[in-house]
Amino acid sequence: MATLILNGKSAQLSAVREAVFACRDAGLALEVWVTWEAGDAARLAEWAGQAGVDRVIAAGGDGTVNEVTSGLMRLPRQRRPALGILPLGSANDLATALGLPLEVDAALRVALQEAARPIDVPHLDGRHFLNMATGGFGAEVTSSTPKSLKRLLGGGAYSLIGALKAWQYQPYPGRLRWAGGERQASLFVLAMGNGTRSGGGQRLTPEARIDDGLLDVLVLRDFRSLHDMWRMRQELQVRPAEGAFVEAFRTPWLSFEGERSLPLTLDGEPCQRQGFRVEVDAGALDLVVPADCPLLASGSAGQPRAAAAS
Repeated sequence: MATLILNGKSAQLSAVREAVFACRDAGLALEVWVTWEAGDAARLAEWAGQAGVDRVIAAGGDGTVNEVTSGLMRLPRQRRPALGILPLGSANDLATALGLPLEVDAALRVALQEAARPIDVPHLDGRHFLNMATGGFGAEVTSSTPKSLKRLLGGGAYSLIGALKAWQYQPYPGRLRWAGGERQASLFVLAMGNGTRSGGGQRLTPEARIDDGLLDVLVLRDFRSLHDMWRMRQELQVRPAEGAFVEAFRTPWLSFEGERSLPLTLDGEPCQRQGFRVEVDAGALDLVVPADCPLLASGSAGQPRAAAAS
């Protein structure tokens, strides 16, 4: 048995209704639960696991996937249903990086019929995320982009807001610590990727893998001029382990202590922290992905878990 947890804003979409009925007509067992208010998706996911549901499908944007994941992580590991994704958001960064289809009928069939594989789930001071946590300027852009503009322009909304804010930002000084070292840094952008994309398609951590037990970290340091910005963009092409403006590394944990509050987003959901610690729970959740999913590490850790029974 599978349960579709559907963001209430998408409940009247004819494509979703048609896809659900088509799957049922094909003999696939599927219940639909619809959210009404904030927190519903997490509560429904937790209830589904307690009821013995085999597979939960998060139907919505990256925020809905994040909320469903949070609910599943409240359960003991052996009680967590496999997670499938039906992407219905404006950006769908995680679904795109996973190689999932974005057409509703095809995506729902994948979520119901493909095998699930164990993946990592990072958490920031107890708040879980699947795809990426960002801090600094990138988080400012994501959290300040109006939802109406996201719906109108899709991922392009983030680029528009970013252009408007680019010369108004203030750097975020503080101390970074991770498994390989520590450093004082004046941050422009901090990205901690379990997946590769954020902010409507920006490939911040392109080498990240969702099942390797590590975060891929990108640090962009403060710049003072257009020339500095040009140098930073050049460094981004090669992503040095330690450049003048760009630093990239992998670590199972990372902490930050700032001089002032840092804006953050977890899978696009905003928050603020002056200090935090991020850790990775390796293999904590089974995720339904295509067999050729580009986010799986070479050799794909763990055995696939079978599709939900029809």
